[in-house]
Amino acid sequence: MAAQNQPSKFKYALPVIFWLGFLTGTLDGIAAIIWSFITNPKAGADVIFEFIASAVFGKAAFTGGTQMVVAGVFSHYLIAFLFTTAFYLLYPFFDKLIRNKYIIAVVYGIIVWLVMNLIVVPLSKIGYHHIKVHVALTGLAILIICIGIPVALIADNKYWKAKFSPKK
Repeated sequence: MAAQNQPSKFKYALPVIFWLGFLTGTLDGIAAIIWSFITNPKAGADVIFEFIASAVFGKAAFTGGTQMVVAGVFSHYLIAFLFTTAFYLLYPFFDKLIRNKYIIAVVYGIIVWLVMNLIVVPLSKIGYHHIKVHVALTGLAILIICIGIPVALIADNKYWKAKFSPKK
């Protein structure tokens, strides 16, 4: 009976995951916009989100206007929320294996990059495309900094507090 009265250790996971998904999606989106501006100053942010929308809508995304930009933004955040949720929930597993939140962040950034570039994008309407080394390294760095590190730091803090907080 006593177990029923104890709060779940994931009681507050949903708000944390929601906040983290919004944070990581925003950081990753801003990084993509900055990187796009650096590599092609004439391209606007809309091109990034049209490209993301093209995964579902194909080439029509580049002529669809505002609707496709909104679809791209929605898709971008959906993907960020999915990866953030997976990482946050799997963090204790990673922590038992690696025991260093910064190395976990790097490993997770690499996993996200591999899944997106070797599975998701090739299976989408974008299809397989040649990956340039400098673009891959930049993408990896962005994912490590914008997804891996924020989620690892916050998950480590939340799980550490849950693990070591006094029992009531």
